[in-house]
Parts: sequence; C-alpha cells; structure tokens
Amino acid sequence: MLTRRHIRVKVMQSLYSIEQTHSDNLDKEEKFLLYSIDQMYDLFLINLQLLVEIRKHAAVFLEKSQKKYLATSEEKNPNTKFINNEILLLFEKNVQLKTEIEKKKMNCWELDSEYVSILWKEIHESELYQDYMNTKLSSFKEDKDFILDIFKEIIAPNEKLYEYIEDKKLTWVDDLPIVNTAIMKMLRKCKASHDEQMSLPKLYKDLEDKKFAVDIFKKTALNGVEYTKEIDIRTPNWDKDRIAELDKAVIKMAICEFLKFPSIPIKVTINEYLEIAKEYSTPKSSIFINGILDKISKEYQENGKLNKVGRGLM
Repeated sequence: MLTRRHIRVKVMQSLYSIEQTHSDNLDKEEKFLLYSIDQMYDLFLINLQLLVEIRKHAAVFLEKSQKKYLATSEEKNPNTKFINNEILLLFEKNVQLKTEIEKKKMNCWELDSEYVSILWKEIHESELYQDYMNTKLSSFKEDKDFILDIFKEIIAPNEKLYEYIEDKKLTWVDDLPIVNTAIMKMLRKCKASHDEQMSLPKLYKDLEDKKFAVDIFKKTALNGVEYTKEIDIRTPNWDKDRIAELDKAVIKMAICEFLKFPSIPIKVTINEYLEIAKEYSTPKSSIFINGILDKISKEYQENGKLNKVGRGLM
C-alpha cells in the first residue's frame, strides 16, 4: 500500500516534529514513527469498512420503507441494485477485512453511525445514484465504476467525514489522501473472479520498505548537525530563520540518501523530495530545494563523496 514517497513523507513529518519539540529520545521517536505508519493501515481498514456499513444502512432503509403503513408500490417492490452491488458485497464478505476489524476492535461506525447516515443520504440524493438506479440489473464493471465514482466524488471529499477523522486521530488528516488513493487503486483492481478470500494490500510492500523507513529516519536524525552545516555553507546570504524547517528536513533527508543509500539514484532522490516539497511546503520551496540539492550533488560527485552502486545511479 505504501510507496517509498509515502514513507519519506512520514519520516519528514517525524523529523520536523523532533525539531519543533527538541526531542532527543531517538528510540521513542522511532517507535512513534512506526506506530504512526501502522495507524495508516487502521484508517485504510475503517474506510473500507465504511463502504460495507453504507450498504448495510441502505438495506435497513429499504426494509423500513417496505414496512410503511402507506408504502408506495415502488417502496413495496424497491430496486435493490445498490444493496446487491457486487463490489460492496465483495468487501462485506471479505474474510481478511472482517478478521482485521474484529481483531483491532474497530467499531467506530457502530458508535458513530450518524456519519454513515450522512454519507448514505448524500449518495441517495446524488445524480450518480439516480443514473445508476435507472435499471435494476448491472454488470460487475458497472458496479465497480459506480463505487469508484461515489468514493471519489462523495465519500473522499466529504467535509463531515474529514472532521470526524481529524477528531478521531490528528495524524490521520495527513494520511487521508494516501489512504484514499490506496482504496481507489484497490477498487480498480477488483475482479469478478474475486471471492471472500481476496487479499487486502499489505501496509509495506516488503520488509525492505520498513527497513528503509527506519534507516532514513535514524541516519538523518543522527547526522542532522552535519547536514545542517552542509545547508549553511551553501546558503551564506540567507537569514537562517528564513529557511523553513520543513525545507531543512527535506534537504537533510536528500543529503542522507546521497551519502548513505548507495542503491538510490541521485535523480530519484531529487525528484522525490521536490514532489514532496511541492505538496507540503511553501510555493517557492521546490525551486529553492532544487537549487541546493543540484549544487550539493554536483559537488559531491566532483569530490568523490558519492558511493552509488549500479548503472545509471549518478
């Protein structure tokens, strides 16, 4: 589920936090970093479970409509296309999702069911829903496309849901775009041949990615003073207070990758941190960071400080 860029973002946030709090307990900060990353997976699971709960809520809504004293013919014989949506049923039956939710005791949608109601109401009143419900039968592709559309257009951008997630766990706000992207990718990969044993994506692609998270965090933190000097040398005319702390964290991590990660190409490092700066720092930060990293990488190459292995890594 996580990409290397996501990992770099989480590490950057942790390094920034250390600077702000002046913490010197590296073991504690490392544990919190890994805990924070693990919490992303919990957010992923509850957002998947949200789709299941919306389907259940819709089923109860239809059942209540049928039992009305003066129910209309449409209410007595409702269109069940939404509650029979194959994607929603696929997740409702998914063994791994059920197991993880039960194991972690994540019953937030039972305790805070009003958010499920809010989302169901928005879906029910949307043009997407009206168009989808124009017929009573659908293909797997139509079901999937519809769920992708409502997740992208209604669920993911919902302000009430955003506020709820922010109140639930502050760190989740920054994680939400990453998690929503992971859910969209998973939805796109769903196939008609999948059953309740369908595997959910793992948090880390492999053990190397988890090791990378720990290594880039520790090596940047332990060499932070040295890397700060590298920045200062190349910005003699800058007031040090004018350089954003987030930019410093990004540059330090990039320097660390230049020097301590032989298998990561220079261009990859620079491109990754420029993209992170564009998203998380000031509008002009990427230009500033690009200039500094370009200068540092060229000087390191000329001085023989780079120790990159493999073809095309310079």
